[in-house]
Amino acid sequence: MFDLSFPASTDTLPAILPPMLTNAAADASLPFALTTPDQSQASAMSGAARPRVLDRFATLADAMRGAIIFAGQTGGEAAPQMLAILDRDDRLVLAGAAADGAVAWCHPVISAAEARAVVTEASQLRAHAGRAADWQEHDLAQKLRQRADLLEARLVDPLWRAFAARALQIAA
Repeated sequence: MFDLSFPASTDTLPAILPPMLTNAAADASLPFALTTPDQSQASAMSGAARPRVLDRFATLADAMRGAIIFAGQTGGEAAPQMLAILDRDDRLVLAGAAADGAVAWCHPVISAAEARAVVTEASQLRAHAGRAADWQEHDLAQKLRQRADLLEARLVDPLWRAFAARALQIAA
């Protein structure tokens, strides 16, 4: 789902995580994991990139609060950082971009047809980004990949679509 388009490396993560985010593997039985993409070039090239678990939570609301706390710790000048909340079966529940102390959650698709349209548009954006990179337009390529990442963040697992949409309504 993530394509290394956000330039934020692991160096931009806060040196001291808030108490809520200090023990990422504390209780693996908790159903919701707040994750960020693995920015390691080696793992991406090897195909072994897995999301990095920041912390685990008992409820979706707690995971959303944890994401906001994480966003507050990243600093105002840091590049946007993709965050995803996964269930215990690694299904996408909710995703968004954290920047400037806030999280911009992506609203989930509501149907399979909308999901296909999102996949098509994200694929086209990535193709345009590849061409832009070939033309040495790296800023444009990065922006196109970021847009594709944000679109793909809407591809919530069908099991969670209605629940995630309702959670965003309540949070608003």
